[in-house]
Parts: sequence; structure tokens; C-alpha cells
Amino acid sequence: MDRLLRGEIPPGGCDVKALACEADVDRTAFYGTHPYSHLRLEFERRVQVLQDAGEIPDRREAQIIRLKAENSRLKDRLDQSEQRNDELSDFRTQALAQLAAQHEEMARLRETAAGTSGIRRLPTPRTTIIGSCS
Repeated sequence: MDRLLRGEIPPGGCDVKALACEADVDRTAFYGTHPYSHLRLEFERRVQVLQDAGEIPDRREAQIIRLKAENSRLKDRLDQSEQRNDELSDFRTQALAQLAAQHEEMARLRETAAGTSGIRRLPTPRTTIIGSCS
């Protein structure tokens, strides 16, 4: 009984069946007026005390609880990631719209500048060399 309550549990869990298996006694000997019924009551009482204290002698049960908590934590992280992705997608859409508007404005200004007659082009510099420079 003490080994089971310490957590040295065989596959199958921490119950009367495991206790009977560990004691090498038929499980029915723990029920009714059989000789080991008081041990079953003591075992169940001690398991209940451990569970009330927050300790779970059954490693499988502890693993299930741990995995459920981890699953919940991962779902929260996934929700946060999806929210962040949505925010970034909205930002990207806004940035692209702003870039497109700026491009249109630049194109409009270039057309306006090209059509203005008050702008003169400067002559290109001469590239002919006359005489030696030495």
C-alpha cells in the first residue's frame, strides 16, 4: 500500500485492483466481509487524503492533468499568434495602400512637371578638347 501511495504504480493506475495485484491477493478479498476489506477502506481513505491535499499518487492521472494544462496553454498561445497575424496582415494592407497612393502622387507630379513649359533643359557640356593641357 505504501509503495502505491508513494507513486510506484504499475500500469493500470492506483486502485484496489493494483493493491490486490501488488499484494498477490484476489481482488474479491478486499470487499464485503472478506479478510482484507479493512485494508481496502484504509487504502481508499489514504488515497482520498492525498487527493484532497493536491497530491495525486497515480502518475497517469497526474500526466493527464499536466497534459490538459499544457494543451490549454498552447491553445492560448495559438490564439495570441492568430491575433498577431491578423494585426500584421492589416498593417501590411494599410502599408501597401499607402505606398500605392504615394506612387500615384509621384506619377501625377512627374506628369505635371513634364507638361510645364517654364522648365528648360541645360545644354550638355562640350566634350571636345582643344590643345594640350600640359
